[in-house]
Amino acid sequence: MKSVGVGVREIRIHTGQEHRVLYIAQFAEAVYLLHAFEKRAAKTPQQEVAMARRRLGALIEARRKRNVTQA
Repeated sequence: MKSVGVGVREIRIHTGQEHRVLYIAQFAEAVYLLHAFEKRAAKTPQQEVAMARRRLGALIEARRKRNVTQA
């Protein structure tokens, strides 16, 4: 999902309602769940995209700090 960040993927779950799971799987150590929500409109609300984008930024920053302290 390019609007969140490079490498972010979306899983769509259809159960009579629409659910979305945004995740990133590029890192060797884990698959990270950034955000999951019930989609109630045709277009994904910007607040949901913004939440995933903030969490991706925090994840990248935490990984960067961890790598710096391990060096």
